[in-house]
Formats: sequence, C-alpha cells, structure tokens
Amino acid sequence: MTSDISQWIVRIPVLLFSITIHEYAHGRVAYALGDPTAKNMGRLTLNPIYHIDPLGAIALFLFNFGWAKPVPVNPLYFKNIRKGTILMALAGPMSNLLAAVVTGLLIRYFLLPIRIYELVLVYMLFMNIGLCLFNLLPIPPLDGSHILENSLSPDMAQAYHEIGRYGPGIIFGIVLLDNFAHTGILNFLLLRPMFILASILAGPNIGYLLHGM
Repeated sequence: MTSDISQWIVRIPVLLFSITIHEYAHGRVAYALGDPTAKNMGRLTLNPIYHIDPLGAIALFLFNFGWAKPVPVNPLYFKNIRKGTILMALAGPMSNLLAAVVTGLLIRYFLLPIRIYELVLVYMLFMNIGLCLFNLLPIPPLDGSHILENSLSPDMAQAYHEIGRYGPGIIFGIVLLDNFAHTGILNFLLLRPMFILASILAGPNIGYLLHGM
C-alpha cells in the first residue's frame, strides 16, 4: 500500500512536468515564428495548471500516453504556414524526447539506490516517451496529423483535413478495441516501441529498475 502511494506521489509531478514542457514548447516555437497567440492568452507559461486536459491526464496515468490542452496557435502569423506548422507541431514531442534522453543518461550513468529517485526516473522516462510517440501518431488532432497534413500536396492535405473530425473517434475506438477485444493495436503502435526506445536510451539499467518495481 505504501509503495502504491509513493508511486502516485511521484507520478503526479512527473505528469505535470511532462505535459507542461510539451505545450510550452509548442507555444514557444510558435512565438519564435511570429505567433503571439499563446502568449496573449496566458498559455506561454510553465505553470502546469494552464495545460492540463483531464481526459488526456487520465490516459497518461493509465496507459503512459496521453495529451494536454492544446496551446492556441494561429498559423497565419507564420511566414511559411506549412513549414511553421510542422516545426510548431514537432516542438512538443521533441521536448518530451529530449526529457527522455536526459532521463536515460541519468539511468545509465547516475543511478542511485534511492527508491524515490528510481521511481522518478522510471516514470519520467516512460511518460515522456509515451507522450512523444502518442502525439506523433498521424491521427487528428494529434501533432502527427499536423505534420503529415502540411507535408502532403495541397489536394491531399485538403482531403486529409476533411476526415480530421473523425480523429477523436478513431483514437477512442482503438483504445476500446485494445482493452475489450485485446486487438494488440496499442501494443504494436506504442507499448512495444516505448520499451524498445527506453532500452536504447537507458541501457540495461532500465531492466533492473522495472524488475524492482
């Protein structure tokens, strides 16, 4: 029971940190490209309260992947709308990947036999990898959909944009199928890549940490 409580105590701040850097990165890159929307609406901040999406936070707790409240962006401010949108969309997942890389280095070379420290590292690694990979899926409204849409030809991008309204339903359907029909879709798309990337970043020490949990 004490172990469960300590894990939840660790997961909450790690979750808040992970979603905050993700959304802040979107807003910061958009601002650097000329869009002041996030700043004007008070979203260019490292205060996590402004970035929490309740459903996304629950998903991140339960499945180690999820989403935050999207930072408002107006691509019309970008000199090159397609390129600017791609860079802005990439910024969030890349911030999580950077956090995972730093965490992996700590696990590899600075691992200490302190329970709370080990828990922080494990959750920091997997939550940030999960946020990165999940948000790169090319399903609207995830970041990957903005990257793909703005990489396509104008005609294909328009057709892709029109099916975007079905994106949330697709995501919800995949989660339901995976949990109740055991289709293994999430395992194939996310969980297996998460463990592979975690092993690459953290090395053999990640196995030790997971075995201890």
